[in-house]
Amino acid sequence: MKKIIIANWKMNPFSAKEAEYILNGVKKTAAKLKKTQTVICPPFIYFNNLRKIIGKSTILFLGAQNSFWEIEGAFTGEVSPEMIKNSGGSYVILGHSERRALGESDEMVSKKTLVCLKTGLKTVVCIGEKVRDEQGDYLAFLKNEIRNSLNKVQKRFLRNLIIAYEPIWAIGKKDAEAMLPADIHETVIYIKKVLSEIYGQESALAVPILYGGSVGGKNAGEIIKDGGVNGLLVGHQSLKPENFNEILRSVENI
Repeated sequence: MKKIIIANWKMNPFSAKEAEYILNGVKKTAAKLKKTQTVICPPFIYFNNLRKIIGKSTILFLGAQNSFWEIEGAFTGEVSPEMIKNSGGSYVILGHSERRALGESDEMVSKKTLVCLKTGLKTVVCIGEKVRDEQGDYLAFLKNEIRNSLNKVQKRFLRNLIIAYEPIWAIGKKDAEAMLPADIHETVIYIKKVLSEIYGQESALAVPILYGGSVGGKNAGEIIKDGGVNGLLVGHQSLKPENFNEILRSVENI
């Protein structure tokens, strides 16, 4: 299984020209990778510009940062999974902590997840606790978040499901302050245990698990090597081509 590195550009950059500059700065490095595939998730408004740069690459993909749970209709401001797919997107991020902070519930995430999976998009469902308490209450929180966010998602759709574990308390820190690989590995094992309870062990183990939260060039390789994850979800570092390329090379060399 190839490692998956997803760049979440969030509400950046300011212009299509800057978006093209960032992607062009990453494309050359990404194209050389044999064991790693790269996914760029820009604001949807830049899709057409970036699709032309990506072309028919088999290791560099375009993804969306969100989707609605209906295919079409009177839903002002929303984007459907069919629109994403028809615009060149093959991945979508759902349930990111920043969207949950704006009021997006597990129920909303589950509705989006189901329709995106049915559409055939590689669907990245984000989970993560706000705090990590010594009593282990965060484990119960994660379990409920996983179960609720995947409500009504049947086993046959798991081939396109990806889980991104992004502990909220670890976001936006320096590499040295990020979550330790050993702790990440323990959490990954727990996530797979929860998935196994829902779908069975064989199906659960086939679901890729990504990690996000203060990932940089200095810790990316170590997280992949010792964290038990299949890839990374990268935020602000993905907007800097030199830094993101360092992450890609670090992962490729594992």
